[in-house]
Amino acid sequence: MATDANSEAANPEACPVVDSLEQIGSQWRLVVLYDLQEGEKRFNELKRSTGASSRTLSRVLDDLQELDLVDRRLEEDAPVATFYSLTAKGESLCPVFDAIEGWADEWLGEDADEAEAMAAVEAVAGE
Repeated sequence: MATDANSEAANPEACPVVDSLEQIGSQWRLVVLYDLQEGEKRFNELKRSTGASSRTLSRVLDDLQELDLVDRRLEEDAPVATFYSLTAKGESLCPVFDAIEGWADEWLGEDADEAEAMAAVEAVAGE
């Protein structure tokens, strides 16, 4: 795999894309960001819906807060609860997730499988 310096030298225009993916591109960051599109959630709700361990989820949420993608709200009434939600910066990723979801539906879903099968049949029939 190419190093960051090699990637930038090979294609300087890709730099913002590479930088963006380094910010949000880990598996758990993407899962949490995608899940928080539905709105504010408590820690245990996120743990259940993402399947992440407490340790992993805590680390990821800390990272996302540091990147100003996620906001943390502590409600100190009994019982104490911690809520997480997307910041404006995090919400700005929603159209990106929509675009990726559309791409996945087109190229990775059942329709894509059918299109590949049809192309294979046509290729064999054309021989």
